This record gives sequence, structure tokens and C-alpha cells, in this order.
Amino acid sequence: MRNRAPLLLSLSVVLSGCNLAPRYGRPESTVPPVFALADKEQAPAAVPAAMLGWQQFFGDPQLKAYLAAALANNRDLVAAAARIEQARAQFRIQQAQRLPQPVAQAGATRSHVPLSSLGLGSEAGSGAITYDQFTGQVGVSQFEIDFWGRLRNLAEAARRQYLATVEARRAFRLSLIGDVAATYYAIRSGEEGVALAERALASRQQGLDIARLRMDAGVTSSVDYDQSFALYTQARTQLADLQRTTEQQRNRLRALVGGPLPEPVPAGRPISEADQFARLEPGLPSALLEDRPDIRQAEQRLRAANANIGAARAAFFPTVSLTGAFGFASPQLSALFDSGNRTWSFGGNAAVPLFDWGQRKAQVRLSEAQRDELAATYQQTVQNAFREVADGLVGRRRLREQIASQAEAVAAQRRLTETAAARYQNGISIYLEVLDAERNLFSAEQQLIILRASELQNEVSLYVALGGGELAYDGGTAG
Repeated sequence: MRNRAPLLLSLSVVLSGCNLAPRYGRPESTVPPVFALADKEQAPAAVPAAMLGWQQFFGDPQLKAYLAAALANNRDLVAAAARIEQARAQFRIQQAQRLPQPVAQAGATRSHVPLSSLGLGSEAGSGAITYDQFTGQVGVSQFEIDFWGRLRNLAEAARRQYLATVEARRAFRLSLIGDVAATYYAIRSGEEGVALAERALASRQQGLDIARLRMDAGVTSSVDYDQSFALYTQARTQLADLQRTTEQQRNRLRALVGGPLPEPVPAGRPISEADQFARLEPGLPSALLEDRPDIRQAEQRLRAANANIGAARAAFFPTVSLTGAFGFASPQLSALFDSGNRTWSFGGNAAVPLFDWGQRKAQVRLSEAQRDELAATYQQTVQNAFREVADGLVGRRRLREQIASQAEAVAAQRRLTETAAARYQNGISIYLEVLDAERNLFSAEQQLIILRASELQNEVSLYVALGGGELAYDGGTAG
């Protein structure tokens, strides 16, 4: 028997180390060696987006004030932090199931027993016995020995879900930064569009007054006046539309910030101003798997599902539980802890369902199907991440080209407008030529504003797509 003790101990250690979960392997993803259309020569100051906090990336002081307020006040971000605490608590609860849970108990009873109930016969008369019983003990009830790794895998699944919740908050935080910045640049472009429309409206009001005077003097017909009036009303309509959309963007910014916009704030920078951002380096595509919080979230959820398979497989093996108690019992409280009054008990049991009509097998299949679904979700998340980066790099290059061409178009249209006005004043052309030139100039200038805002928003989207600031984020303070 003594020779068997080391064997039984070794067997227990081996069994307690069993893990029926499949060996985890990251799903394959097609990762290109380099990003298409990435700049081959980076500027000396360029750094990977994941290393660049938002306070270093953004250069507009007004935008930085809004971002700080949003990261402090946004209700969805607060809710995400609360979900992290819930997941952490769930993990701690599941982890505690793997450890014995001693319970201390103390009790006192007084019993009154008729002598007749003790089988003493009629000679005992109608007397009774009254006695006291005092107990105190520490015990463990139904402590499961985790031979097959069921509890260990359940704890691992809870831990991975907790980590996935942390990554979900990081992903939302990064998305919030992108939404606030994109909305801010939409407001800035709207403000510049409103200013342009107001200048155009003032100019057309002046032209309308001149056309009325010329018509009243008989120099021109009412046709020139009506054409000038149509151009004036068009500018007024466009101004109202720009004011409407800009105010709607301000409402959206207030919702993203989570309260009133902070006041006072520094002055914003014009969208035509250069160096709005620090220079970004896309880096290697393989780094994206570690830099994007949504990819890390998808992988943590996949690892949780992998652990759940191990827990489901363990249900096919017996559940072994131990119980034990040690304490004292005495009819007198003063003698409760005397050595002669010690009590103890120890026991164990093993249980396994004989017939469950396929329930355990179905649970394993369910866990495996959930794992397969999350593996596909992970691969899809990776694909979307690479598409977003590729779209951002394409936008960076093509929007630059569009802005350069549009700036040339605005300059050419401005010269045409000046020429048309001179030709009309000299009686060479009709007033309709002037109106068309002014209308085309206004449209070209508005389009240039839109393109510049799109370039800024695209750079923000690229920063988010590259996992901006995630390696610089310490999990507590922004930046």
C-alpha cells in the first residue's frame, strides 16, 4: 500500500493537469507584405500610428479641447467602463470556483426528549430529559477536484471575455476620437462654406441693386434684373442650407461630447492650413493584428470560445467532489474546545450522468460551432481592418491630387469671372455671361472647401484604422 501512494499522488497530479480544450491557433489571414500606395519614403518625423497619442497627432487646439471633453464625459464610454467592471467581477467569481470555500459554523441547541420515546418502558413514568448541545466547526462542502480542467477552462473563458471587454472599450474610445474629429472638421468646413456664401450673397445683393438702378434708368431691360435676382436668391438658399447642416453637425458634436461644448475654447485652425496632423507611418501590415483593438477583441472572444469547448468536453467525465469538516461538540459551552470534544468528518463522491439523451454531445457541438463562428468573425475583422487602411492610403494620395486640381480650377474660374465682368461693362457680352461665371466660381470654391475637409477626415480615418495611439494609451488617461 505504501508503494502505491507515490503512484496515486503522481496520477492525481497528472489528472489535475488535464486540459481538454483544443490547442489554440490564430486563424490564418492573408496579410500583404506592404500596404499598397504607402509612401515609400517616410518623413523623418513619421511614427507608427499606434505609438502616436491623439494629443500628439492632432494639431488643432480647439479640436483637442473637444476630444478631451468627449473622453471625459461621453456616456457610451462610461457605460463601456462599467461593462469592464462587470466582466472583471464575472472572472473573479468563476476563478473562485476553483478554490475550496471553507465555512465556519457555530450552533447551540436545547432538546427536550420524553423518556418514553427512549424505550425505557412504563417504569420511567412520564419524565423527560432536557440537554444542551454546543457545536463549532470549519468545513468545506462539495469542493470539486478539477481533474479534467472544467473549472479551469470556465475561468479561462471568463478571463478572455474580460479581456475582450477591455479591448471593446479601447475600440470604442478610438472610434469616439474619430467621430469627434470628423464631426469637428465637418463643422469647420461648414463655417467656411457659410462665410463664403455670405460674401457671395453680399456681392450679389450689390449686383442686384446695380441691376435695379440700370433697369430704372432704361440702360438695361428687366431680363438682366431678373437674372441677377435669380442669382441672389440662389445664394440665399445655399446659405440657409449650409447654416442648417452646420448646426446639425454642432448638435452631433454635443452628443458625442456628452454635454455642452466646453467654453471657452481656443480658436480653431482654418482647414486650408497645412500641418494639421503629425506625420503618420502605416508600418507593416502584420503589425495591424496587434495594433487594432477590434482585432484583439475578436481574438480574445475566439480564445474564450476555445476554452468553452474544453469545459463542454469535461462533462463526459465524472465530477469528483470532496467534503470535510473539523470542529468541536460539547454539552457544555465552557468545555467546547477541550481536546476530547473534537469532531471531524471527511468524504468524497463521484457522479456522471448515465443517460442525458445527447445533451452533453450537443453542448460540445454548440461550443465548437460558436468557436467556428468567432473564427470567421476574426478573419472578417482583419479583412475590414486592411480595407480601411487601404482606403485611407488611397484617399490620402487621390485627395491631394483632387485638391491641387481644384485649386487650379478655382484660380481659372476667378479669372473668367473678372474677364466676364469687364466684357459686360464694355458692352461686349450680355449679363448672363457674368452670372454664369459667378455661379461657377462659387461652386468651385465650395467644392474646394469640401475636398479639403474630406482630406482632413480621411487622415483621421487612417489614424483610427491604424490603431492610433493604442500603444501610447495607458488605459487610464487619454493620449
